[in-house]
Amino acid sequence: MVDLGKFLQARRARVNPAEVGLPEHDRRRVPGLRREELALLAGVSVDYYTRLEQGRAKRPSDQVLDAVSRALGLDEATRRHLHRLAGMTRLEPGHPSAELGLPLRTMLEGIEAFPAMVSNHRKDVLATNRMMRLLLGGFGWSLEGANFARLLFEDESREFFPDWESVAAETVAQLRKMAALFPEDAAMAALIGELSIRHRRFSELWADAEVVDCIQGEVRFDHPLVGVLRLHKEQFRVADGSGQLLVTLSAAPGTDGYEKLALLGAGG
Repeated sequence: MVDLGKFLQARRARVNPAEVGLPEHDRRRVPGLRREELALLAGVSVDYYTRLEQGRAKRPSDQVLDAVSRALGLDEATRRHLHRLAGMTRLEPGHPSAELGLPLRTMLEGIEAFPAMVSNHRKDVLATNRMMRLLLGGFGWSLEGANFARLLFEDESREFFPDWESVAAETVAQLRKMAALFPEDAAMAALIGELSIRHRRFSELWADAEVVDCIQGEVRFDHPLVGVLRLHKEQFRVADGSGQLLVTLSAAPGTDGYEKLALLGAGG
């Protein structure tokens, strides 16, 4: 499922030749850089880079992978992902778990003012607090036991997320990283295959080969009862190798988002 060569091809196709000093008028049959151009930028031979992309290069060095990462313009998270695909990372593979530990469940239940939930590496929702159920339940979503990615890519979800495109891109990029950490997970492979077949936009985003892990920033919800809420999202990866993720949504006191969350909580 996770293939180094396909990843390199996808990232190479996304590099704008003009941004790396190559002629803009040069006629190209496919987008992005040619293999020989990427090899030149990385300082490796064309033959070696070709073998790397074809999966025939045995144990590429950290220095080569870092040079290729720089030539592709990869950020730190994606650079580490490249090393992982090449088998050069020292990180131990994850051990997926659908069991929510008592300390994490206690923490989740203790978060009363803001929405929070825990999902696993496949975006299966393992647990939610009352405020998250009020927030997403307002869209008709039945959360626990559901898969967030599946829910998100249903057409109706676009009504709930004014910034649906960025939420979808982040979700797919997180799935890609988790797919590399849990390469033997048949359920993950089945999920990605299902979403790729059923949803064209998922397939397009998967082909972009973006990789992210924990994300923070603003996210908006268009709730049928309280209107548009602007909330701050924080994500925390559980440090036990399980792939579980704690997600919290909050707003500062005095803000419109804070007042609307209080209204939502009072009404529930």
